[in-house]
Amino acid sequence: MKLLIVESPTKSKTLQGFLSKDYLVKSSYGHVRDLPKGELGIDVENNFKPKYVIPLKARKNVNILKKEAKKADSIILAVDGDREGEAIAYHLTQVLDKQKSYQRIVFHEITKQAIEEALKNPRKIDMNLVASQQARRILDRIVGYKLSPFLWKKVARGLSAGRVQSIAVRLVVEREREIEKFIPQEYWSIAAQLKKLSEVRPRTAKVEFEAVLNKKDDKIIPKLEIKTQKETDKIAKDLKGAEYKIASIEKKEMKRNPLPPFTTSTLQQESWKKFRFPARFTMRIAQQLYEKGLTSYHRTDSLNLSDLSLFAAKKHIEENYGKEYWAGFLKKYKTKTKGAQEAHEAIRPTYPDKTPEILLTKLEKNQFKLYDLIWCRFIACQMAQARFDSTVVEIQAQNTCLPAGNAKYIFRANGQTLKFDGFLKVYPIKFKETELPVLEKQEILELIKLIPSQHFTKPAPRYTEATLIKALEENGIGRPSTYAPTLTTIQYRNYVEKDEKKSFYPTEVGILVNDLLAKHFPKIINLEFTAKMEKDLDEIASNQKKWTCVIREFYEPFIENLKIKEKEVSKKELTQEITDKICPLCKKFLIIKLGRFGKFLACSGFPECKYTENINKTINVKCPKCEKGEIIEKRTRKGKLFYACSRYPKCDFALWQKPTGQICPKCKSLLVEAKKGKIKCSNPKCDYEK
Repeated sequence: MKLLIVESPTKSKTLQGFLSKDYLVKSSYGHVRDLPKGELGIDVENNFKPKYVIPLKARKNVNILKKEAKKADSIILAVDGDREGEAIAYHLTQVLDKQKSYQRIVFHEITKQAIEEALKNPRKIDMNLVASQQARRILDRIVGYKLSPFLWKKVARGLSAGRVQSIAVRLVVEREREIEKFIPQEYWSIAAQLKKLSEVRPRTAKVEFEAVLNKKDDKIIPKLEIKTQKETDKIAKDLKGAEYKIASIEKKEMKRNPLPPFTTSTLQQESWKKFRFPARFTMRIAQQLYEKGLTSYHRTDSLNLSDLSLFAAKKHIEENYGKEYWAGFLKKYKTKTKGAQEAHEAIRPTYPDKTPEILLTKLEKNQFKLYDLIWCRFIACQMAQARFDSTVVEIQAQNTCLPAGNAKYIFRANGQTLKFDGFLKVYPIKFKETELPVLEKQEILELIKLIPSQHFTKPAPRYTEATLIKALEENGIGRPSTYAPTLTTIQYRNYVEKDEKKSFYPTEVGILVNDLLAKHFPKIINLEFTAKMEKDLDEIASNQKKWTCVIREFYEPFIENLKIKEKEVSKKELTQEITDKICPLCKKFLIIKLGRFGKFLACSGFPECKYTENINKTINVKCPKCEKGEIIEKRTRKGKLFYACSRYPKCDFALWQKPTGQICPKCKSLLVEAKKGKIKCSNPKCDYEK
């Protein structure tokens, strides 16, 4: 009997169906060894030797695996092919029978052919990859185990710091400060609504169109050039009585290429944009699709595609859409991500002929959505370009009645029509289709009206799940497996929250922790330093660096700095502020303290007096129940935000969603902010929504 071990139980069931009775497939249920919970678990005096233990939750399953390993003739380790998977394979050899022979196999899709091919080509455990994972784990343990208690002492219990999460919080804090400091600039644009002069034409022919002011005296007018209405009025005065004549017409074919197949990062970004799936939820659904054998491995930063999958895509495209829809060659994409694992594949369907329509009734709703997205993106990446007919028309406007030398203005109109849809047939992307009338050079046009418009510049938007993941990836921070847990952690720690548009903004605690780390531990939230650490881990994996050297290079200066900051940083200066309010119990002054969930009032006589009081933020909405109190923001013990009457417990009115202050026109209850920017009635029996 051959014992084959994978990571997840669902995956083991799928594989057992492919293999003969000679194989017994079992699951490791993830990691079987880890650093201990109650201690650092690293011997810093002995070359950072880690102390591994079998976690309590893994012991029962490890005992089952040990029994099966004793009975097996050989053991095949078929856990995932990434850094974490390689470490699991190594740790399995350490907890099971060491006298047995072990084979390591890797596959990127759960198909019979992929498994059979992997079994024919076993290899040894890649100890460089194991060392890279070990270095990553030890680095994270040092930062978390040493820096988190520092935050507990100096700020509040329950906080944490980490190489990737602290960078994510920094990005959110800095973006918020950019928004706060941003000063809008006024600027104007001028459009001309034009019309072809009357002539014999079909009734359906387009005659009116719009052109935007683009040049003055052959010089392009920059976007922010026209700053005031006064300047706009001056241009309008120059154009009074002007003749509008077509100066040039440029026609050309424009082509648009399909997007590459998905990586972990781009799948998380796109599923957020299309379905508002959080990164963690996307990964859970992707895991389910992988374990069902429907998609390839979902933790990848590679854009590689197997030749087999490319030929299968070609066949499907030609048979279902026509030969003209295939790209004409097998399109291969090269990732731009630094340190990407090119041996892996992009995320794709394992069987391109299993269209979403075939699986419609076999998948759950969210599984179907994600599979449809992955399938369409993969098929589209092998399809022909979309082709557009593009027309650029320049219209000269000049008042010929005025003396020579008066200003000459150029308006520009752009037309674009789809000529051949190509990949858009499968993977639609928004584009603007604008039709222009049939025009000729030197043709005179009739001005219907000038349309001046006032605008103001806007700050960069807050990060969403998609844009924050993209920013981390672009800066070389983290790896495919880290994005989802990082976004979950920074929300769980109450460092960031989401606004009504589901965009991130920092909390008071998030800002304080970020500023504390920036001032006293700048390397921890330095983009270049953290990206270098990721590069070091990649170089350990490729045997270019020793893991102990990388750890020592970080550890020694970090610990020295930590010792200094333990003495230097004062909690009172960071988190306490005296008020003129009096404690109702002992009559001492109340002070504003900062806890994990924000600011609160506490007695300055602590610990003798333990009186505390919430600092409640009013939202300027009267309580509809008692009509005396104000609606204020409050938090549950777990930190969840809700809205309640300020006269509690005399009035128990409360809502989970933020009231707008408006009244429902149907039932006269309060309206509240709902998902996707909608407003709805707070009364669950009323269906009013806008």
